[in-house]
Parts: sequence; structure tokens; C-alpha cells
Amino acid sequence: MNRIELFKQHLDQKCAVKIISGINNFDIKKAEMVVKAASMAKASAVDVSANEEIIKMALETTSLPVFVSSINPFELAGAVKLGDVAIEIGNYDALYKSGKIMNPNQILNITKQTKALINDESVFISVTVPGHVNINEQIKLAIELEKLGVNLIQTEGASIANVQNDNTRGLIEMATVSIANTIELARNVDIPVMTASGLTPATVAMAFASGASAVGVGSCINKLNSLLEMTATATQIVEIAQKNKIECFQTV
Repeated sequence: MNRIELFKQHLDQKCAVKIISGINNFDIKKAEMVVKAASMAKASAVDVSANEEIIKMALETTSLPVFVSSINPFELAGAVKLGDVAIEIGNYDALYKSGKIMNPNQILNITKQTKALINDESVFISVTVPGHVNINEQIKLAIELEKLGVNLIQTEGASIANVQNDNTRGLIEMATVSIANTIELARNVDIPVMTASGLTPATVAMAFASGASAVGVGSCINKLNSLLEMTATATQIVEIAQKNKIECFQTV
């Protein structure tokens, strides 16, 4: 059975959790801690940068589905050759800090080129819809991506959220844009939507309540300094997601 089947199962149950190491995290020791934490927390998948050494480490370290993030089609196609991986065109928040801004046309072109290079419909493809463009453009892009055969849409928004403090209110404010985008995109596409960007244990349940089939959690875990802390936070998020799954079944 392919690794991605676990993630697909959790998507169907609307309780998938992807732990994100970081698109620009090339520190293999730090990336390994994130992968181990995701595995010990029994997350649905882990997401790593498009670095050959890190990809191989992740595949050897965990049996979880491994996503590889990049905006470079050649890097993504190369990652597929290394093993049983899914790919993520996105996780742009980290790129914005270096001044790189993604627009819908760029994302469509990257997706088309990546699919042509991989030339394998069995490879699971997720694409992030940029949170800084207006919602009508986001919806249009998501519909076009669905037509291209993309398997999952990922939202974002933390980079443009107007956060004034770091208390619980601040955590909610940071996640608000991505969650709002989730609501709109989930209404307009038939493929699953993953809420990501700025999520924490305080806001994961809100994402699922807004129509997300999955959450992507990065900074609140990968910024921690120990495996113990990472695992504890990841476990808390997985437990929240599992509660959502139970409630979904109870309402049927």
C-alpha cells in the first residue's frame, strides 16, 4: 500500500493533520526532529523541503506519508524519483519573508509544468492558493487547479493577518484569514481543502469547523527546540483532529 493512502483515509474522515518542517528548512537535524515528532504523535503526514538528503532521511525515519514542498517543478519531479512521496506546490509563507510573492498565473504554470515532468497521475499533488490575492481570484485559481487534476487545495493567510499580540486573541487573529479562505474555497471546489498557515492548538478545531478536511501545522511545532516539546504539541493537535472525526461520525 502506498504511503499516501493513510492521508487519503484521514482526508475522507476530515481529520487529517500534516506536520510541516518548512519549505526552506534545510537543517537536517531540525527536520529530523519534526519528522520524528509527527511520527510519534501519529499525524497523517509530514512535509519537508525539497532537499535530497532531507527527503531520504524522512523516508527512512517514518512510515508516514511524506510531502515535499517546493515551487520548482524540477525539484518536485526529482523528489518523486527518490521514493514514495507526495508533493506540495506551496507553503509560500516562508518565501514571503525573502520578498518572493506568488501570483495565480505563476502557480498554474508551475502546476502544469510539474505534472508534465512527473507524468504519473498516481502521484498525490497539493497546491497552496496564495492568501494575499482577493478571494474571487483564489476561487478561480482553485477551480482551475481542480480541473488540472490536483488532489488537494491548501489555504494560507498568516502573512497578511493583522496580529497585535501573542495571546489567545492573537493566535485566533493569525489564523482568521486562512480559515476564512477555507470556508470560501470549500464551497467552490469538490476536492478537499487543507487549512494551513498560522494554525496552533487553539485554532485547529476552528479550521475543521470551517470545512477543512485537513490542517497543516508548521511554525508552532518547528520553532520549538526539543523533540519532547514538538511531540507534545503535535499530539495535542492530532487529538483535536481525532475529536473532529468522532463528532463527524456521530452526526451521521
